[in-house]
Amino acid sequence: MTEQHIISRRSFLKTAGTATAASLVNLFQGPAAALGQVGEMPTRPFGQTGVQVPILSFGGSLNLPLLMLRQAIKWGVTYWDTAHSYLGGNSEKLIGKYLTKFPQDRRQIFLVTKSHAWTLDGMSDELKLSLQRLNTEYVDLFFVHSVSSIAELDEATRTWAEKKKAEGKIRLFGFSTHSNMEACMLGAAKLGWIDAIMMSYNFRLMHRDMMKQAVAACAEAGIGLTAMKTQGGGSLKTGTRTEGEMAERLLRRGFTDAQAKLKMVWENPNIASICSEMPNMSILTANVAAAQNRTQLTKSDRRRMQRYAQETRSDYCLGCTRICEAALDSRAPIGDIMRHLMYWRSYGDHHRAQGFFDQLPQERRIEIAALDYQAAERLCPQQMAIGQLVQEALKEFCT
Repeated sequence: MTEQHIISRRSFLKTAGTATAASLVNLFQGPAAALGQVGEMPTRPFGQTGVQVPILSFGGSLNLPLLMLRQAIKWGVTYWDTAHSYLGGNSEKLIGKYLTKFPQDRRQIFLVTKSHAWTLDGMSDELKLSLQRLNTEYVDLFFVHSVSSIAELDEATRTWAEKKKAEGKIRLFGFSTHSNMEACMLGAAKLGWIDAIMMSYNFRLMHRDMMKQAVAACAEAGIGLTAMKTQGGGSLKTGTRTEGEMAERLLRRGFTDAQAKLKMVWENPNIASICSEMPNMSILTANVAAAQNRTQLTKSDRRRMQRYAQETRSDYCLGCTRICEAALDSRAPIGDIMRHLMYWRSYGDHHRAQGFFDQLPQERRIEIAALDYQAAERLCPQQMAIGQLVQEALKEFCT
């Protein structure tokens, strides 16, 4: 490879800050291919489990070419996250297809799957099918998916997890959470038998006192933490002076706003890994570059991001559904609606958003549409226009 085809990490980050997605694809085919020669993927201890994981993990709810998975392995992105329900099972099947073709890579991969079953028998059935789809005898970590109260995990759950560990089907056990996350994390830290948690964590959430307490409690309890939803609602939106200043400053320093948001999360050493959905090679390349680059954000960068979070708080749901949903006479899945609306508007994930609304019965949609959301809006710490957003979501996906 000639010198003109080699790009330094710093040069690549500067290029990524101004390039379009199409340009980044071209970069991958030439200069960015040298990225693997620049440095190794950093790793961190996964709580006190004795496992080291890469700080960047591959979110597997997308239908990806095997080439991308192969490149991820070469660049050290060896933590792969999937679930029984992702893409109707096709996400697990894709990984199984990869492991059939490259069985030697299984030893490198920290493989995670999840179950949304509501019973222990259902979890057993889903785990059995997941292992078949994944073409593996075990998973490194098994999550109960989308826990909203620590009461969902009882002694029977603990017994189930210990049995599956003894059988060699799972190595570690934990849960993912989107709603009432801090309360779930604080509860898990007291249980003493939760190995890992995946929760939303980003520049909007990380400065909240309750989230700080929850992360610290989990770290003290030895729980491995994986951050998801790290973009905090998607790309920067134009409209305020803060946004313009922040975007300009980040680009001068060689970061896109997306890369800066990742680096903000990595600055907390208690976060072992970031789970990122990387639907194309350009995003994989940019995220790997951000992970390998050791340049830290400045205090000024962090202050601007905090100010931006405050100015745009009404655009982002914190998932504290114990507040808003409890305020209604008839409960509505406000947190789920806000999250799936974000999937579509911020991440362009129409398939996942549409799938959620499609499973709502017609009578349930009518009930949700007829509710008065003023009480929930008065209590919302983000001052979100909940009623308006619910109506927009129902109109967008249910008509």
